[in-house]
Amino acid sequence: MGRRKEDLDESKRSSGIQPVEEGRRSFLKGSLMLAGAAAAGGSAGLASVAQAGSLAIPESNKSMGREIEPKAYGMPSKYEAHVTRNRTDVFVNKQHWSDWSMTPLQHQKGIITPNGLFYERHHAGTPDINPEQHTLVVHGMVKQPLKFSMDDLMRYPSMSKFYFMECSGNGLTDWKTVKSTTVQQTHGLLGCAQWTGVPLSWLLDEAGLADGAKWVLLEGADGSAHLRSIPIEKCMDDVMIVWGMNGEMLRPENGYPLRAFIPGWEGNVCVKWLRRIKVGDKPWNARSETARYTDPMPEGKWRQFSFVMECKSVITSPSGGMKIPGPGRVEIEGFAWSGNGTIKAVDVTFDGGKTWREAKLEDPVLDKCLTRFRYSWDWDGGPAKIASRAVDSTGYVQPTVADIDKVRAITGFVQHHNGVFPWSVSSSGEVANAIA
Repeated sequence: MGRRKEDLDESKRSSGIQPVEEGRRSFLKGSLMLAGAAAAGGSAGLASVAQAGSLAIPESNKSMGREIEPKAYGMPSKYEAHVTRNRTDVFVNKQHWSDWSMTPLQHQKGIITPNGLFYERHHAGTPDINPEQHTLVVHGMVKQPLKFSMDDLMRYPSMSKFYFMECSGNGLTDWKTVKSTTVQQTHGLLGCAQWTGVPLSWLLDEAGLADGAKWVLLEGADGSAHLRSIPIEKCMDDVMIVWGMNGEMLRPENGYPLRAFIPGWEGNVCVKWLRRIKVGDKPWNARSETARYTDPMPEGKWRQFSFVMECKSVITSPSGGMKIPGPGRVEIEGFAWSGNGTIKAVDVTFDGGKTWREAKLEDPVLDKCLTRFRYSWDWDGGPAKIASRAVDSTGYVQPTVADIDKVRAITGFVQHHNGVFPWSVSSSGEVANAIA
């Protein structure tokens, strides 16, 4: 479904891509020209402040501010109250136990998603678990079954890693027809955090794997007893058992007090409220591995264990529901990520994929982590169709929906959508979902 990096390089050369450094110089030059026009009494622009008179003293300079509270958890400004997790606008459930909420990607300022905005996905609501009473057991095909309290686990030397996490259902409402309006609704089952805990391999080594051990079962302590089977190779590689997220303990909706984290794989395998780890010689083929989280394929077949979240990207600004104020420079921003490694390149298009231009990647570029990209676009005020496509460190190029449709059956409730996603820009500057 993806082209190799060498093919992409050739397409870049043939499409007249603007070098990143040249684009930056062009943007700065344009800003200086606007400043000159403003100073001369011409049209206002980025430097319209150059025409200002005396600087007014704001009310905040004339009075004392709010005192520091003796004991409080810090909250965002009241002027940011619109930045919230939102439930889906497409699938509206009368009950909210098996449900999800979305990250407001259009408002995320860096690669880290704040804990209070990180998306949610539950199968039986959020349990309230006392960490002093919570235990984790390791059993099955092991030489020595183990039982851990939270205090036991937290005596291990911990490690912290930055990784994205994405629900396999991210984008499932918008394959071929427009259902969602904003990037929060189309791509908001995504977040990125610093996760703190211990490698699962440490616990399995301490328990001692029996001969023939090939799979590990992870089970949660919620009402659904959600569970998933994970190959032993992945467990011994980079799977973590975590209790920390972005510098604090996990929040209840994100698995407090303990969850599994499987880097680069679909979010539902990162079992929350983790209570049990069982080692076996084959997968358990649970409901979430048969009736759910499988992919329809041609000829009526279904694919199990589509674990990896493949290379993907999306433009978050401007995106659906926004409006560009007028012709001129527009800063294109977005995120790219891959469950198979790092992001190596991102291209953007303004004509629906006929030509592509290379965007700038913003450091840090980390393994299995969100990467920011940007491009300074000189919009002429005419209709446009913008999108991004990413390339990861394996050479895989983010495919189009048409590419995916050739090898999978995109009908009904279909997950693992990593296709190129377009936005339309009207001559009035209105930005909208443009997949149709």
